[in-house]
Order: sequence, then C-alpha cells, then structure tokens
Amino acid sequence: MSAQLDQRVIAELKGLVMDATRKANSGHPGGAFSSSDFAVILFRDYLRFAPQMPEWHNRDRFILSAGHESMLLYSLLHFMDLLPIEELENFRQLGSLTPGHPENHLTPGVEATTGPLGQGVSMAVGMAIGSLHQQAVLGSDLINNTIYSLVGDGDLQEDVALGSMQIAGHLGLSNLVVYYDKNDIQISGTTDRVSSVDFKGLFEAMQWEVHEIDGHDHAAIRASLDYSQTQRQKPLLIIGTTVMAKGAATMEGSHKTHGEPLKPEEIAATKTKLGLDPEAFFQVSDEAKEYFTAKLDTYNLVADQWAQKLKARRAADTNIDLYCEQVFDGKINLSELPQFEVGGSLATRVAFGKVLEYFGKAIPGVMGGSADLEPSNNTGAFAAVVGEFNKANRAGRNLAFGVREFPMAAICNGMALYGGILPYGATFLTFSDYSRNAIRMSAIQELQVLHVFTHDSIFLGEDGPTHQSIEHVMSLRTIPNLLVFRPADARETVASMIQWLQEGHRPSLLALTRQNVPTLAGPVDVARGAYIKFETQPEAPVHTVIYASGSEVWVAIAAAEALAGETDGNIRVVSLPCWELFDEQPTDYQQMIMSMEAQRRISIEAGVTLGWQRFTGLGGLNIGVDTFGLSAPGDALAEYFGLTPAKVVERIQEHFS
Repeated sequence: MSAQLDQRVIAELKGLVMDATRKANSGHPGGAFSSSDFAVILFRDYLRFAPQMPEWHNRDRFILSAGHESMLLYSLLHFMDLLPIEELENFRQLGSLTPGHPENHLTPGVEATTGPLGQGVSMAVGMAIGSLHQQAVLGSDLINNTIYSLVGDGDLQEDVALGSMQIAGHLGLSNLVVYYDKNDIQISGTTDRVSSVDFKGLFEAMQWEVHEIDGHDHAAIRASLDYSQTQRQKPLLIIGTTVMAKGAATMEGSHKTHGEPLKPEEIAATKTKLGLDPEAFFQVSDEAKEYFTAKLDTYNLVADQWAQKLKARRAADTNIDLYCEQVFDGKINLSELPQFEVGGSLATRVAFGKVLEYFGKAIPGVMGGSADLEPSNNTGAFAAVVGEFNKANRAGRNLAFGVREFPMAAICNGMALYGGILPYGATFLTFSDYSRNAIRMSAIQELQVLHVFTHDSIFLGEDGPTHQSIEHVMSLRTIPNLLVFRPADARETVASMIQWLQEGHRPSLLALTRQNVPTLAGPVDVARGAYIKFETQPEAPVHTVIYASGSEVWVAIAAAEALAGETDGNIRVVSLPCWELFDEQPTDYQQMIMSMEAQRRISIEAGVTLGWQRFTGLGGLNIGVDTFGLSAPGDALAEYFGLTPAKVVERIQEHFS
C-alpha cells in the first residue's frame, strides 16, 4: 500500500474521466471525481474479483447504482485490463462497450444495468438475498461474497431505493455494503433545495449500521471497509461526505460538473494540478496500472481453487450435485406437473398457485413472493412448502415483500443477476404501473424473471376503477424483449409457466384472472403465442374468425357456438395468450392464424381495444373496455360492458348486418 501511488491512480482515473466525457461532449465527470477515492481503494484492496474468470460465482459484486458515473467504472475496468483504451476513447458512441450508463450484458465486469436512479442499489439488495440463501444451502466455505453498491444523492431520493433498503435492514443482510457519496450536488443545484433528511438517523431506524466519514480520507475509508469484512448482523451504510469534482482546478463543488464535461482549459489546468501532462490524453502509466492490479493474480488463483472445490463437493455429495444441476446447469425435471380436468372451472390465479407450489417442491432455484397479497395472488402454498427467507432461516425461499411493488420487481432483477435463482414477484395487475420501470429493466438486462399479476381486468369487481386494469396488458405488450402471457384457463397457465422456465434470456409476465373460468377442451399451444382453439366446421372455408385472450376465450367459443347456425362457413376461435411469441413464428403460420379470407373478423379482450386492429383490420369489430371500470360484482360488469356470450353475439350481428 502506497499513499503516493493511490493518488497517482486516482489522478490518472480522473484524467480518463475528463478526456472521455470531453471527447464525447457528454457525460458526468463531477460525481466520478468525488467517488474516486473510495472506488479506487475498494477495487484495489478489498473487492474480490478475478479478471481471468469474471463470471466466478463467489466473486464480490460491485453495483454502480449512480450509473451516470459510468466513466468511473469504465476507467477501473481499464486498469484491470477488461476494457481496452479504445473503448474509453469511444465513450457513449455507437457500438462501443462504454455506453452512457453501464450495461451488464454488454460490458465485461459490469454486474448490473443501472440507468434509472435507485434501481442499482435495489438490485444489490436482491444479490445480497441470493448470496445469503445460497450460502445457507451450499455452506459458507463455498459462498461468502460481499455485495457492494455505490449510490449518490439522487439514488436516495428515489423511493424504490429506500423501500428496497428498508427490506435489507429488516432482513439483516449483513453481506451488503453501500457507500453513499454525499457530495450534496445534483443537476439542478444543491440538495438542500429538496432534502433535509438525517440519513444516519433514517438508516439506523431502518436497522442499518451507519458510518459517517470524510470520503476523501483514505485512512477513514479503509477503516470502514476493514469493518465491513467483520462478522455483522446488519447491512452497512458508509456515508462519505465529499466534494463534487474534487481536484478540479477551479470548479470544485460546482453543480455544473454533474452533467457537463469540463471545458478544455479547465481540463488542462486540472491535469496540471493533479500532476498529469496537460497536453496528453487518455494517459495511463505502467506504474499506476501495475500497482492497481497487484492483487488480481491472487484472486484469479482463488477463483480457480473455488471451482475445483465446488467440483469436488459435487462429486462427494449427491444432494449438492442435484442442487447445482438444477440451479447452475439448468437441468430441471418436470415429471409431475399439476393436471387440470377439462370442464372444470378455476381462476387462472388459482392454477398459477398450484403450479407454483409444485415448482417450490421440484425446482430449488425458484424464489420470490408477493407484495402483501399472498391470499389473493395464491402464493401461500409455495410459502408453506419452501419456508420464509428471514434472519433465522436463510434457506427459505419465500420473500415477504410487503406493500412495495417497485422494490419487489427491482430486487427480483438483482436475484436473477446474482445467478442460480429463478425469481418471481406477484401483485395485482393495476400495480404494474408502480413496478413498470423495473419490468423494463428486466427486459433490457435479459433476465429470466417472472412478473406475476393477478386480478387482470374489470372482473376484479367491487374494488372499482382504481383497481381494475384497463390499459395495462396492452401497455405492457409494448415493452421489447418481454413475454406477456394472458392465459385462457388453467391448462394455458401451466404452459405459460413452463415457457418461462425455457426462456433463459428474457423475462415473462403473467396476467391472471380473479374470477373462475372454464378449463377448456382442445389443443394448448402457448409456445406459438396464438393457435386455433375451436372451429365450428374445421373442413369448411373460414367465414368468421374471433380472436381472444385470457378470460374472453371461453366467451368467444360460446359466441361461436351460438352463431354456428347463421352460416355454412367455419367460425374459428383463435386464442392469443402471448403476442410476442406469435410475432416470432414463421410467416406461413402467421398467415394461417390471421385467416385473411374470413369475411368477419372480431377481437374480444377485457381491456382497451387499441392494438387489436392488427388482427381484425379495417371494418373489423373490436370488443373490449375503452373506459375506466365501475364498482360492481364481476357478473354485473360483464353484462354492462358487453362481455357475455349473448352480448358478444348481439354486437357481431349488429356490426356485420
């Protein structure tokens, strides 16, 4: 350890930050400057990370929740030889590995895509949960990593962060260390314009340990990080009081450095102040890099030894080997899935609960919970099978998230990122608005998260329009790389959940009924997204085609049966449980499902009709709900909004008369 060389590394890191943001004419140098003392010490002396094995499962995780400080992380990764200097020179440019905010699936060494503030530390909470759970299963000699996150002032103004960190304190996530770079500056000015929170008091009340230090005092930083390595019962928050743009020639403390590159003359003067060549760009000395990477060879060896230890443990213990086969190797056996009898009547949320209970018994990687809606979401049976994850039982796999939909979804993302966990979170569909951005982050990061939403339409009933989903399903279908399933019955629900297990690189979403729906006869082909569910005269030319999803599929079939005597042609009902999977089918299959020869084309869904025109075309009939709902029993609402078989028949006859 050398104080002089520490300062040299920090100076060169700041030079990279200045040069990259200036060349891109875009970026956030100020926060990267104020955070650099902590970040350099953490990466050099404490973070267990093996560049030769960046996916080593027992590595420590570093999550830059303040994602706008991306050049801080990219510079550190360059010092570790994970990013060539050319990538720093192409910061924020098309096709580079250095986008404006770090992206985990793009850049080696980036653990999470942390764009919107607050979600990075929320994902760190999920990673800490995943680590402690696997430690309980595999043993502390195999799993003993630490989850670090760097947050800024903006992160702790976002409720998703505070909600997630409240959960972390409640659960006693002792493997979680959060560094708060408290420079009291944000884009619009000083933070005292918007906040006067006593963060030490707040987090101690949330059951965190809190250290307050000078964030530029290296001895104080090391003392807190040394303490973080000890046996603790609570998560640790290190509040580092810092100066925005620390080390800048004339702009220390200026809010203008938060989101704007420094001017060329300020950069030259700052480089001179830091002992760098003011006329050189992207300068990194061999001396600084060698000093910074001194411990990395040790961690490369530790990572290799860990892999050998796991291999030996698996060979010696069949239970451990079976667990690892399922959670790490993806070998899942689904030989005894629940069966549902045709002709029965069951809410799809109830079918989901039965399948989830089976998953709890059969798949040790499935872990998650409900946002205080276990009875309504039907996750209680799963909880009873797997046990509660809490301070006393880290092996449990049910999480009581409380009324925290957004934190729940973001924490699930972190659990998926940690690896070896298939996370799910459940609530009512109307609350998808609360968690939508975390769902979007699931999709961006290509995470195998299951977002479960019950009470998916006006048929929620008496709670009224505030809780009845109208536009939500269609809105969620617009998120790229997200599979939105609205299953028609129990059998389609099973198939949808199996599809989630088979989707390794994207999230899935279930929209499930509160009310009972018939368990339908006929084929089930959720994997194709849309399929022919029913026909009145399969051999005859298609005269009428009715498209439907979810709880309206049985309505469509009943209406088709009632209309059968009106025409000699075939009336076809197409179930559309997943539009996204249908869009991926071959053209000839899509054309067959579209049935363009049909004279009458109808869609039925208990939600907005916007979007269904792609199936019904000009002159088609779209039956749905284009207003907010009403407080009434579900049957009364079906009659009022015209979603009964008789009302549908009446609408079709009127429209095509």
